[in-house]
Amino acid sequence: MNKKWMGGALLLLLTAFASQAQEKKTLRLEEAVSLSLQSSKHLKIGQAKIDEAVAAQREAKDRQLPDASVAGSYLRLNSPNISMKSNDTSGGGTGGSSPKVNQAMYGMFNLSLPIYSGGRIRYGIESAGYLQKAVALDAEANKDEVIQNTIEAFANLFKAKTAVRLMKENLEQSKERVREFTNLEKNGLLARNDLLKAELQTSNIELSLLDAENNWQVANLNMDLLLGLPTTTELTLDTSGINRRDDGRSLEEFLKTAIDNRKDAQAAGLRKDAAITAVKSVKGEMLPSVKLTGGYVALNVPNFLAVTNAVNIGVGVNYNIASLWKTKAKIQQAEARVKEWELNNAILADNITLQVNKNYLSLVSYRKKIEVYAKAMEQAKENYRITKNKYDNSLVTTSDLLEADLAQLQSTLSYTLARADAFVAYSKLIQSTGTLQAAYSK
Repeated sequence: MNKKWMGGALLLLLTAFASQAQEKKTLRLEEAVSLSLQSSKHLKIGQAKIDEAVAAQREAKDRQLPDASVAGSYLRLNSPNISMKSNDTSGGGTGGSSPKVNQAMYGMFNLSLPIYSGGRIRYGIESAGYLQKAVALDAEANKDEVIQNTIEAFANLFKAKTAVRLMKENLEQSKERVREFTNLEKNGLLARNDLLKAELQTSNIELSLLDAENNWQVANLNMDLLLGLPTTTELTLDTSGINRRDDGRSLEEFLKTAIDNRKDAQAAGLRKDAAITAVKSVKGEMLPSVKLTGGYVALNVPNFLAVTNAVNIGVGVNYNIASLWKTKAKIQQAEARVKEWELNNAILADNITLQVNKNYLSLVSYRKKIEVYAKAMEQAKENYRITKNKYDNSLVTTSDLLEADLAQLQSTLSYTLARADAFVAYSKLIQSTGTLQAAYSK
């Protein structure tokens, strides 16, 4: 009885493990995009950078707040010689004895509020605000990159799975042909050499299938990691979301959309504004600063002196004259950074133009290839049908039949893969216009 119970428990454990190891999931493209945005480590790093930029702007604003400090001390002294001087000489001598002082205590509280600092505080807040917005735009651009990576991974998994399916179908046909040829060869109706050719093609298909299955497993693993799913999850794709999208915009319209929407270009512009503001802040170091000050002092020297309620308030002015000649290099550095960002923006504008043109031409090329592959697929099917009829009537060789079969497989595979590549090319074009996230958030 005990052994039966243990055997049943072991069977349940093995069943549970097998079900976990063979977990399957049907995945739509929209769901894949959503999961990748949630699990992307790159986006989490981007959020950390945003938090850092927000904190930097808060730090710049905190410079407007008053500075306050408290200090106090207790001092133990030796027995100093204290001589009290006085203009009164009527006594004819020092008279009296010196106080005995062996300790002292004091406490101070100081408060200062900046009133004017040559604009450095205001420009610091303004510059930090520009940088915070730039980092936020960087994060948005990173989202587009994550979405594009997800689309490409989805398409790669689709292509790998399609290749496996077509290879398996072709392998079954090839094995069936080998069985037919074997029977014909046994009956003396087929040359041994023709049978070997058919068997060789079957072996080659089996090798291609092994490579295709390996590519599919790698693509599946990559997709699991990208979406934050368990690496044992076998994904079944719902490909209804990767059909051709009607978009009749011209190249000029795509370029205009890119100029208006590219987040990296907007972020670069904000960083240039921050650099310009930094120049103003550095120039502010050449101006005086004004602070409202206040404080309280308490002092107690037993047997000698006690001071309480010593409150002070006033205005302090500080002007570092050396800044007139020490700040020139800083200004030159800040102005050089402005020029650097101007050139970076110009380079980025050129790159955006190049990317949009390249991606547009790539999309046009893939769509033309689809038309060509579609014709080639129909031609390959018809060619195989005709060649098969001729072979059945002993009008062509076995090699001709096998070549026609291989051409049919290659044309079907090329057509299917070209459709996936065209979809990826379209999404890449949309990404280069800065509107990919909007396209998948509808």
